[in-house]
Amino acid sequence: MYRYDEFDAAFVHERVAQFSDQVVRRVAGDMTEEEFRPHRLMNGLYLQLHAYMLRVAIPYGTLSSRQLRKLGRIARVYDKGFGHFTTRQNIQYNWPALKDIPAILGELAEVEMHAIQTSGNCIRNVTADHFAGAARDEVADPRPYAEILRQWSSIHPEFSFLPRKFKIAVTGAAHDRAAIRVHDIGLEVRRNEAGEIGFRVLVGGGQGRTPMLAREVNAFVPEKDLLAYIDAIMRVYNLYGRRDNKYKARIKILVHETGLDELKRQIEAEFEAIKDGVLTLPADEVERIEAYFAPPVFPERPAASASFEAARAADREFDRFARVNLHPHKTPGYTSLTISLKPIGGIPGDASADQMDVVADLAERYAFDEIRVSHEQNLVFPHVALDDVHAVWSVLKEHGLATANAGLVTDIIACPGLDYCALANARSIPVASRISERLGDPDRQEAIGPLSIKISGCINACGHHHVGHIGILGVDKKGVEVYQLTLGGSPDETAAIGEIVGPGFDSDQIVDAVETVVDTYLKLRSSPDETFLAAYRRVGEAPFKEALYGA
Repeated sequence: MYRYDEFDAAFVHERVAQFSDQVVRRVAGDMTEEEFRPHRLMNGLYLQLHAYMLRVAIPYGTLSSRQLRKLGRIARVYDKGFGHFTTRQNIQYNWPALKDIPAILGELAEVEMHAIQTSGNCIRNVTADHFAGAARDEVADPRPYAEILRQWSSIHPEFSFLPRKFKIAVTGAAHDRAAIRVHDIGLEVRRNEAGEIGFRVLVGGGQGRTPMLAREVNAFVPEKDLLAYIDAIMRVYNLYGRRDNKYKARIKILVHETGLDELKRQIEAEFEAIKDGVLTLPADEVERIEAYFAPPVFPERPAASASFEAARAADREFDRFARVNLHPHKTPGYTSLTISLKPIGGIPGDASADQMDVVADLAERYAFDEIRVSHEQNLVFPHVALDDVHAVWSVLKEHGLATANAGLVTDIIACPGLDYCALANARSIPVASRISERLGDPDRQEAIGPLSIKISGCINACGHHHVGHIGILGVDKKGVEVYQLTLGGSPDETAAIGEIVGPGFDSDQIVDAVETVVDTYLKLRSSPDETFLAAYRRVGEAPFKEALYGA
């Protein structure tokens, strides 16, 4: 796990001191809210419906137990006892007092954390596969490259005031668990025929008002050229991205209006001018960063655990958890374990301070002191011995963290919506809770199989509804909250934007509508093994539309 160097530590502490002074001036009334706004946004502080919201960066979703305990302490001391984990692998606090922000930032700095560039028109937190470094299908761990990008982009003098916010994601496997096609830049780690590391580069993805999938601009950028090539893309965007209309300011609009071929030409021209220069990545520097992400030393374990299998056989509830919440690990005798933050009827992505402490304790004891935040708003232990899974599950169960629904219909992504967000038009959390309760029976969830529901409370799409198998967008129509359904979306390597199936449903109807879609799928699938997405792609929207609206 990366540890701050001297520059990182000095940089973060200096920023805390600077922003503390700005907060003091705002609290004293020496600065208006409008004057304060650009300062707070550069430090991850938003003004929401009811209070300020602080967004803390968790680079590529990786945490130590010490850091997670600090996040729990901040929730307990400065908030209302909980935090909200987001689709950018960050955490948000919805109720901090402005006067306490300097103290919070100071405590974060103690554990090598901050809130810098979690908002504003800059390069945001770089995200990665939450199973990075552990997944059996991985080409290479993407986190060292995410860290290199973090270091390069932090307070970058040329890219701190872009036309619009900018998001980068990196996956280390062909199976995309980082949703790279809905990012401004998506990177897939690859090896060429000679076995050398490089990157497939995608540009122009994004959701929001105009959802688009990123398009390939280069099939293989050598490792040494990564920063130079990304810098070339950023230069083109910074020069030509629109600043007159925030709805047309993202790089996806530039790709659309300029055309892919012309944009590639401009990127390659910039790249030719700067390659083999100061941005060339030295092999020894890559090795230095990679050393921080070396896997733990795993005590040898048998590939098959007798105690694990016995526990599964003796307890149906544990067996269900083992089938759903574990992911294949590259080391025999180990697994990656998802801790669902989606209890039936609960708030997706929320964790209490006490729960954070429990997870931190378990990480220290059983998971090599490492936790990940997934873009699905769950937590992950990337490395757990199969022999220890039952002990981990038993503690998680005591604290409401053992819901066996990873990837199932109640593993819902939802933005905070109108309960918190000043931009939202409709509530997301109550809809997610009611759908979860309606479809939450464990046997029913297993019968349904893999199915993602994603909910956004406005067109900004923070709930990623465009790429949900079932997407729900809340809008305001003459003072009434209405929910629009989309079907067939996907964020992975088969990425697709969901299709709107028809008129929206009001708050009383939307749960019934979702259940109708699910029941229609169960009737038309060709076999119990055919997933919702496969069935939808086979039959199209017609049978679902008929079930929802009639002939």
